[in-house]
Amino acid sequence: MELVKNRVLMEDLEKTAKTFAETDEFVKLMTLYRCAIMEIETKLRVLDAEFSLQYDRNPFEHIESRLKNPVSIVEKMHRRNIPITVRDMERELYDIAGIRVVCSFIEDIYKLADLLVEQDDVLLVQKKDYIVSPKPNGYRSLHMIVDIPIFLSEGKKHMKVEVQFRTIAMDFWASVEHKLKYKKQLKNQDEVIDRLQKCASILSSLDDEMENLRLQIDMDEENGRE
Repeated sequence: MELVKNRVLMEDLEKTAKTFAETDEFVKLMTLYRCAIMEIETKLRVLDAEFSLQYDRNPFEHIESRLKNPVSIVEKMHRRNIPITVRDMERELYDIAGIRVVCSFIEDIYKLADLLVEQDDVLLVQKKDYIVSPKPNGYRSLHMIVDIPIFLSEGKKHMKVEVQFRTIAMDFWASVEHKLKYKKQLKNQDEVIDRLQKCASILSSLDDEMENLRLQIDMDEENGRE
């Protein structure tokens, strides 16, 4: 019975999302979010180029961006009892526009994040450090919500973008965990959760070891130049 109710609810949400996404207001707002993503991506790529010249390495491996799809937006608004309007969507949801920055080293995550929010037109709205304090399941990442202005023909508009910073190891773990989480009728679920937590711990140690190795190599190079 519960399964049927959930299926009916999901079908209703999908219909609502389809109608919502076809409105002119929704389409325009999503275009603004795309522009905000481009602004942040440009800033990060400029920092990457400068970082490469200054430290002889790139601070990140790659950047991914995404816009939350209409069904996910409506489902989240329903779950949080937010009225399904474009105005409330923009005001209450901070993760509609998202950027993921995958770095080689933890130090580069913090350096890049600091450089981004130190820029005059970037305002840090929220910061959650799941590297220092991982989630109970082992998830690690640095999450920031930033406010960025975009410049339109009718004037300036401030938009919010979620920026996630991860190492390659963190991104690998999160990707695998996400795939396993949505497996139907998962057997031995408690065992799987426990093993995922152990994997997260192993990868955390790997990140630390790689960071120490990088520092040792940098020190050896510095001593060799003296």
